[in-house]
Amino acid sequence: MLLSASPYEERLTAPRSWWLISFLVGVSFALILLPFGTLPLLGGLVGGTAAASVAASSYGSVRIRIVGGALIAGEAKIPVTALGEAEILDAEEARAWRTHKADTRAFMLLRAYIPTALRVQVTDPTDPTPYLYLSTREPDQLVAALESARAAATRDAG
Repeated sequence: MLLSASPYEERLTAPRSWWLISFLVGVSFALILLPFGTLPLLGGLVGGTAAASVAASSYGSVRIRIVGGALIAGEAKIPVTALGEAEILDAEEARAWRTHKADTRAFMLLRAYIPTALRVQVTDPTDPTPYLYLSTREPDQLVAALESARAAATRDAG
């Protein structure tokens, strides 16, 4: 596997407050089971906290990577040669592209707890997807890595 000239990897982890909420879910399960005794109370605390933590971890485990001339965003894998211009979206613009400006055909890897995003045009004429919407904490680095990978792919193809 060829690595891109400027490898990029970002995990869209859940915010720290979600871990506190996971613990509070466990506390609420414990309080629900309180009338049944101490052992069910502890089971509710541990089980509720574990279940909520697994959900938070799973939701925040999605990654954006550039590897081997391809952009891998969640389950999507797109060659960088099929991608056009990338536009960095600030918090206000990102919200607009998540709501009233959104195209239903677009691929959206969004996490509402990440305020900034990147909108990348898809230039492949056989792909009905007009653009990719990617939530990212480091849009400048992602754009630089995309441009570097695109330059390396065109250099290797030519």
